[in-house]
Amino acid sequence: MSPKEQPRLHTKSEVADDVRFPGEGISRSDWWSAWGTVAANSFGGPAGQIAVMHDEIVVRRRWIGEQRFLHALNYCMLLPGPEAQQLATYLGWLLKGPRGGLFAGALFILPGFVSIMALSILFAAYGDVSWVSGMFFGISAAVIAVVANAVKRIGGRVIKNKIMFAVSAAAFIGIFFLELPFPLIVAIAGVIGLVGGRARPDIFNIVTGHDDSTAVDGDDVLVGDQHISLGKPTFRRFARILSSGAVLWAGPVLLLAFFVGGDSVYVDVAKFFSSAAVLTFGGAYSVLAYISQESVTTYGWLEPGEMISGLGMAETTPGPLIQVVQVVGFMGPYRAPGSLSPLQAGVGGAVVATWVTFVPSFLWIFLGAPFIEHLRGRPALTSALSTITAAVVGVVLNLAIWFALFTLFETVEEHRRFGVLLYKPELSSLNPLALLIAVGAGLAILKTDLSTLRIVALAGVIGALSQVLT
Repeated sequence: MSPKEQPRLHTKSEVADDVRFPGEGISRSDWWSAWGTVAANSFGGPAGQIAVMHDEIVVRRRWIGEQRFLHALNYCMLLPGPEAQQLATYLGWLLKGPRGGLFAGALFILPGFVSIMALSILFAAYGDVSWVSGMFFGISAAVIAVVANAVKRIGGRVIKNKIMFAVSAAAFIGIFFLELPFPLIVAIAGVIGLVGGRARPDIFNIVTGHDDSTAVDGDDVLVGDQHISLGKPTFRRFARILSSGAVLWAGPVLLLAFFVGGDSVYVDVAKFFSSAAVLTFGGAYSVLAYISQESVTTYGWLEPGEMISGLGMAETTPGPLIQVVQVVGFMGPYRAPGSLSPLQAGVGGAVVATWVTFVPSFLWIFLGAPFIEHLRGRPALTSALSTITAAVVGVVLNLAIWFALFTLFETVEEHRRFGVLLYKPELSSLNPLALLIAVGAGLAILKTDLSTLRIVALAGVIGALSQVLT
């Protein structure tokens, strides 16, 4: 059946809760093939993932028009959580309703979940084997360059005036030297953006998303610009979805607390990553500093070097970068298994961390999709997002320096004076190979067309060889 023969969308006045979605005529094999292709090729971070999705869903299959794709992407950029996974959820919902959204969003996560689970088991069980430890050593060194490049990329998008630079610098000082919690930094930046956007929108309205003004939808697309509504934005619908999502999100946590006790490591994992799930404005890198700080220093689930290795796993596997939470969720219970075996405890913790991280991502889409045009047009929301993103630049810079210190130097001392944290690396403990790999990875990112996946994987091979050959 051609796109033109598909059931038309209802107009706004005709919309009801039982709307027949336009993708109902898509065959099961085509549906699986499309989203399977997107999931299997979701390497390279959100930019690469979104490009794959655009090529498969917009260009090749003509299921979604350019304007609808860009409108959806703009909305996902405003949300906490992994924008590429949320975009897959939104497009699936746009075509086949809630079941389509759940399918596309869940399949997008699945390859990365399976890959990182296998790598976590390998890391936990065989991390002391020389070639395995060498591989993760090389990956960790390359991650320094990857995160530094993220600072450059995000900063170039939003640091366009002195005010935004000042916000970014203040965020860096606050988290690196004063140990201010990431949620507080996000909240302060959001308030500054809301207030500043009213007084000087020319300064604060920086992040505007992707420009859709020149996008043209052809007549052969299944869902083009003429399809303007897919559901009533009613209070009843909103309350129904919110209550269902809250039960799915909090229900397992409450059950865990009931059966294993509120002081269990599983409950700690669930509560911690539930809070992290609502703080990922600006992409996964923004919340990694918060996750690293809490999981290493507060909970003691990982060592600093292990956190860096976890990020390396997420960089080299398909799926959202925020899937690094699975590594943390695995290692915490693995080291405090209680009555279970370490492997059983680790797998359980990884599942819990993944569940509470991604359930909110689905919830934001199903709640807000009918309001997309209304939300996109609010200048106050844009100014708040712009300022939060500027603060994120400082937070990610903190992450890059933190990773570099604990990867390049064997010994790093911490000193606190008058409420200020200072790191003092022992210069004689500098690892020359780690420095060489980090510099090489940085040059490869800047000067070549190699993907992040290949660069990080190559660094892992170099690290493994360095252990085998010495």
